[in-house]
This record gives sequence, C-alpha cells and structure tokens, in this order.
Amino acid sequence: MEQTTSEKILDVAQTLVVAGGYNGFSYADISEAIGIRKASIHHHFPTKAHLVSVLLQRYAKQAEDGLNAVSTNIPNPPGRLQAYFDHWQSCITQTSEPFCVCAMLAGEIELLPEDIASHVRRHFENLSRWLASTLTAGVEQGQFRLSGAPEEEAQILMASVHGAMLSARALGRPDIFAAIVGPQLRRLSP
Repeated sequence: MEQTTSEKILDVAQTLVVAGGYNGFSYADISEAIGIRKASIHHHFPTKAHLVSVLLQRYAKQAEDGLNAVSTNIPNPPGRLQAYFDHWQSCITQTSEPFCVCAMLAGEIELLPEDIASHVRRHFENLSRWLASTLTAGVEQGQFRLSGAPEEEAQILMASVHGAMLSARALGRPDIFAAIVGPQLRRLSP
C-alpha cells in the first residue's frame, strides 16, 4: 500500500525531530526531502505545531499498541521488561527504529508550544503507568523485589532507559545502552 502525502510528511518530520528537535527543522527541510512544495505541506498541516501534534498522536498510538502487544504476548513481567529494553537496544545498536521522539522533545520541553509539551508529558505518564503495572505484577508473582513504590521504580527504569539512549547517542557508543540498562532487571530480582 502506497503511503499518503500526509504519512510521508509525518515520517520525514519524525526523522527531523529525532535528529534536531522541534526547532531543528522547517517546512523547507520537509519540502526538500519529499520533493513537494511548502504550500503542499501547509495544506496538510497548517502549522508546525499542528504537524508535530499529529506526529505525537501517531507516535503515542504506536507506543501504546507496542506496549499492549508486549503485555499480551509475554506473560511474565521480567520478560516484558526485557522486551522493552531489547526494543530500545536494537534501535540504538541497529538503528532499526527511530530514537524516541518524546525523549528528544523532553529535552526542550520548556521551549515547546503547550500542546506539544502536553503530548510529551502524556507519553511519559502512559509509559510510567505501564512500567508500574508491570512491576506490580512482577511483585505479585514473586518475580520482582522493589526498593520503593512501583511508581518510583517505574520512574527509575524510565530514566535509565532514556538516559542510556541519550548517552549512547551523544558518545556514539551503542554499548553504553546495555551497560546502563542491563543491571536494571538484575537489581529487581528477588
């Protein structure tokens, strides 16, 4: 099935946001990458804020679908966390998937339009809930021992994964991701 112009625009915008953040791209960059006029982009997305808002809605849906699939297909909580870690590890080492868009935008959240910032916050809130739920299930099944409340531990895991992504990217060393994230699952073992 052929991609629509809107989908092409969103894909290029995602690549550009990952590469340089919200303020690191313009419609001229998208126009050049796709080979369409800026007016055509404005037809689909009247403003940059609208474009990134739609992009984040799409990204949130993909993330939610992915986390739901992990929860459905992997019955044990340690396996779920490992699948979550493995996803980002493969993104870092093989560049098979784009870097987390919301992690990039979180770094500039104070400079973002409020609508965009609220999408970013919502993404992290949803991810935190999923992680806390997975941790709670692991405790209930005797597979995890937590040092703090599941919500606190979820924040630690989330910060570890996103921080590891940023460190690996900044230093150009994909192995750093595994070095930071690898011990996280082990420390939760009872």
